[in-house]
This record gives sequence, structure tokens and C-alpha cells, in this order.
Amino acid sequence: MQDDSFNMNPADAGVSQEKIDELLLRVKKEVNEGLLPSAQIAIARNGKLVAFETFGSATNDSLYCVFSSTKAITSAAGWLLIQDGKLDVRQKVSDLIPEFAPNDKQDIRIEQLFTHTAGFPHAPFRPTDWNDKALRYQRFSDWRLNWSPGSQFEYHATSSMWVIAEIIERLSGESFSDFVRKHIAEPLNLPDLYLGCPEDQHHRIAEISHVGKPMTSEDYANLGLAEPPATEVTEEALLGFNNTETRKVPVPGGGGIMSAAELALFYQGLIGNTQSGETIWSKETLNMATTVLTGGMKNLLTNTPVNRALGVVVSGDEKRNLRGFGHANSAEAFGHGGAGGQIAWVDQATGISVGYCTNGHDRNPIREGRRSISVSNRAAVCAQR
Repeated sequence: MQDDSFNMNPADAGVSQEKIDELLLRVKKEVNEGLLPSAQIAIARNGKLVAFETFGSATNDSLYCVFSSTKAITSAAGWLLIQDGKLDVRQKVSDLIPEFAPNDKQDIRIEQLFTHTAGFPHAPFRPTDWNDKALRYQRFSDWRLNWSPGSQFEYHATSSMWVIAEIIERLSGESFSDFVRKHIAEPLNLPDLYLGCPEDQHHRIAEISHVGKPMTSEDYANLGLAEPPATEVTEEALLGFNNTETRKVPVPGGGGIMSAAELALFYQGLIGNTQSGETIWSKETLNMATTVLTGGMKNLLTNTPVNRALGVVVSGDEKRNLRGFGHANSAEAFGHGGAGGQIAWVDQATGISVGYCTNGHDRNPIREGRRSISVSNRAAVCAQR
């Protein structure tokens, strides 16, 4: 849990208390209605928290699995290696991991791992496979392509991030979990940011449950939407993060465990607002990492540009609400949401960052999406100056 040194009066941070109150009312709406068991929200600016509240069955001491919001943290670890001149994303993955090359994967570029254009979106890898290096490398070797690398975008829920974590280990000489702890969590003074959560902290983690009824094919048709294809992100897979052994694995694409405060303050650190005043990611590194690399590639479900940079999503000017942001966000916002409705972004135009966590995973993706947009809209307008 964050200490008081991270707290700031909203007025001193140029943030509207009235807007924060409106945001908090929105966050606790589904908790009060009985849909979500708990929800946690944090808003930060100038490197400080201006609001941190938890509603429902959890407390401010509770931790959550933030699922794919983890991808931004894993990616930011990679950015540090780029900044230090150790990693070139134009390089072939197989140059660093020869075991990865079989089955026509020898020409995949590291950049394509970050942008979900590598061609193996559904490659199998169980979290506990990471603990056995021989099995880890066998998985990499066995994976096959679904399509030609670089030819299209398709979300790689976990597969490409396992490879990025392996690259981080090989180039740094440290375990992935230790690298994140030493170079991100500790410099930012975020003790509750875990990739690989120690068992003595598991009692603080909010247990995941699924809520609501799933949409039917008819429901999608009535809305004029294509039914999402089945993926590896099943209810069973998500509930697996209630298991002790899974929680201890530093799942780079979706296993981060932390509070909403850690999420919001992590993004403050990315834009240079740290408690110590130390700059961890240079402005040049941040500009490089948040430059859209996917051109006009579109999400086939929404038919909108995906705006993928090096592991994060950039808000952009068109249809940002379909990329995990609110209409009120600027084009300069970037971040990454997570399964179950987790929200995490920073808006560089205002300096506002947000973390939102819930352990109630809504089976209705339209309702979940509308909630995310609504929360993001209210968070985005909190800045007064």
C-alpha cells in the first residue's frame, strides 16, 4: 500500500475535486448495484496520487491481477534495454534466441513481438512452463505461424510477451521478475508492483470471479457486431490466476499483480514524474516507444486502426474509445487495458494517469467496454490546468 508521501491535495495538483467525486460515483456504481464484487481506482498527477479508493469487498490494501495491463510494464522493461543500447528491435528474434527459429519463424523481428504482428497469436504456453527452461525453449521451437509475420495485426494475448521476457533475461543476465523489481518497481518506489507475486502476499489478492450473463450470437447480430472469435483467454484461464502456483509466475503478458495506485504511479514514472525526481525513461526513449508502428493496420472486429506502438496502445484521433480510452482523452494518451475491464493509461496532454482494477470479470463485453469508456472519460477531465 502506498505511503502518504505519494499523496497530494487535488487542488495543489490542479485537479478538480468535483470531477474526482463524479469519477468515484461512477466507479462504485456497479459495486453498489451488486454486479461487481469490488473495484479500485487511482488517479495521479505530478507524480502523486490525488485519489485512491476501493469499493466493495476489497480495501486499499488489496491487490489485483491486472492481466494485459501488464504488457506495458513488460514493454517498458524492454525500453530500458533499448535505451541502454543493448536491444535493437529491428533485430531478428532468432539472433538472440536460436531455439525460436524452427517452423519458419527465423525472420521474425523483435519489433513485431511488441506490435502483435509476429504471426503466432495463439501459440500455447502454460504459465508454469516458464519455470522449466528446457520446456520453455521447446515451446518456442514448436510454435507454428498462423500467417506471415508483418502482414497483419492479430492480438497475441500472451505468446509474444513470453519471448520478450526471455530476451530481457538473455540481454540483462537477470531473471525477468528480478529485472522488473530492480529497474522499475524499486526506482519508482512501487513495492506492491509484482511480476511473480511472493506467496506471503497472496492473502491480499482479490479473488477473481465472473459476473453477468454472456452475450449470445443473436445479441451481437442485433447490435450489428461480429461475434468475437474464441481465444486462449477463457474463463478457466483467467480463473487460473486464483491459483498459488500461477500467481508466483511472472507472466509477462498478463500476470502482473498490484494495486490501482501502482498502475497510476507507474505511468507517472513513464512520463518522468517520479518521487525521487530521477528520470528512468528519457524523453527520447518515451517518444520512440510511443510512436505508432502499425500504420493503417486495423482491428478486424472494430474496423479501426489499432495504433500499436512498442507494447502500448496510442489513443490517436479516430475512434479512441475502441482502443481502451475515453472520448475525452487527448490523442497523446497511451496505455494498455486488461481482461475483465482493467484500465491503465496516462494522458501526456494533461499529465493525468489512471489505474482501475476489478476482480469481477463481466461476461458482457459491451457493458464492460461502456464502463471502461465512462470511467476513462471522467478521469480524463479531472485536470483543471
